[in-house]
Amino acid sequence: MPKYIAVGSYSSGSWARLMRRMDDRIAAARSIAESLGGSLDCIYWEISTRSVYAIVDMPDSVAMAAATAVLTQTGAFKHVDSHELLTQDQLSEVLDLAGDVSQLYRVPGDAGDPSI
Repeated sequence: MPKYIAVGSYSSGSWARLMRRMDDRIAAARSIAESLGGSLDCIYWEISTRSVYAIVDMPDSVAMAAATAVLTQTGAFKHVDSHELLTQDQLSEVLDLAGDVSQLYRVPGDAGDPSI
């Protein structure tokens, strides 16, 4: 199952509510992941930016996009970014594949003229 990282910054209102009454945010994140067929690996927080970092296993990018949409639509976060994480083997596959097709791509404005 693909692994993703979601990075979000809590809104100032959410941060203030957490300071007044900290509740179990791990259970909340686990619930969203599991409802979409995934699982929560771990969560970490960064105080200075009011950010949360969650690593999850999700069935596919559609499920992860749905989780991101749920988090952003609540207004609890100023923004949420999610990215698929690659293993070392997957990175090797990406680089091999990119190497195979790299000669086919032409940069904008380059019609194949070697003098450019």
